[in-house]
Amino acid sequence: MERTTLVQHIRQQEKANPGATGEFSGLMNEVMVAAKIISLQVNSAGIGEDIFGLTGKINIQGEEVKKLDEFSDITFTKIIGQSGTVCAITSEEKDEPYIIPPEDHPGKYIFMMDPLDGSSNIDVNVNIGTIFSIYRKKSLGTDVTDEDILQKGVEQIAAGYIVYGSSTIFVYTSGQGVHGFTLDPTLGEFFLSHPDLAIPEQGSTYSTNEGNWGVWEEAQKDLVAYLKEDDSSTGRPYKLRYIGSLVADFHRTLLKGGLFMYPKDSKSPKGKLRFSFEAAPLAFIVEQAGGKASTGVQRVLEITPTGIHDRLPLFIGSKKDVEMAEERLATPVKKGSWFKWLNS
Repeated sequence: MERTTLVQHIRQQEKANPGATGEFSGLMNEVMVAAKIISLQVNSAGIGEDIFGLTGKINIQGEEVKKLDEFSDITFTKIIGQSGTVCAITSEEKDEPYIIPPEDHPGKYIFMMDPLDGSSNIDVNVNIGTIFSIYRKKSLGTDVTDEDILQKGVEQIAAGYIVYGSSTIFVYTSGQGVHGFTLDPTLGEFFLSHPDLAIPEQGSTYSTNEGNWGVWEEAQKDLVAYLKEDDSSTGRPYKLRYIGSLVADFHRTLLKGGLFMYPKDSKSPKGKLRFSFEAAPLAFIVEQAGGKASTGVQRVLEITPTGIHDRLPLFIGSKKDVEMAEERLATPVKKGSWFKWLNS
């Protein structure tokens, strides 16, 4: 049976766009190469060279940097930075954008990434991944400006993620639907395995860190209590599924439907997840698959960031589930009203 590779699929989509130069295809090919290298490193973690543990460094987020975090960041930056397709790279692990020097022949794209999402799960063999997005340079001239780096999410031209787990899966959109590819390790090729992904309009699971209950706002507590109530007419109660790796939780939600939530709380009043490296790319993907992404009050893709490390709350998943969350979060809640669920 003839199978479609990721490279073939990207070229097919390129042919459907008159005026395409091949530069985008070249960039996506480099993303694929970097993903294969990291997949190999993840799958051999604990064998031979020690890739577990900490580097002793602290990143811009105030988090301890894992060895595999650093390896992933360096791998993507080096391969994509020398591809001649991008003029700047921003990373969750870097304080500032990396501007491509003239000798590396800058291209017209901006590449943004979380090089290794869920890295706290590295040493317990739980799925981790890479999240990325691509923008086109907007400003004239050779300098990279804030106009280029701080674009609305809706201006992305592509976004994707790679899950490193029992199999390595590469999911991406360039605005023409969402497609998933699984790595065949015997051939070293990504083959189309999930064409035209569409998220169910409503799911039956929710995903959130309930360990944060004590610092949640009353409306968030009420929302989760509502999801636990028994009401077959609305498909409740929902089941809880939470991995703790955003890329893994989102991948399950995309395939099965439901609602992923990382709300703001008293410890993180602006929210916890990063707009540029997590929320915006996943929002672009979920909308292309028929879902929705919101801060609870605003469409994520309509936000213009003020900095590359901006944070925000995130409610993402099936369209009806996100709309239900927005509606309940907008409804005034009396303190402790969720006690009716605890005492039922």
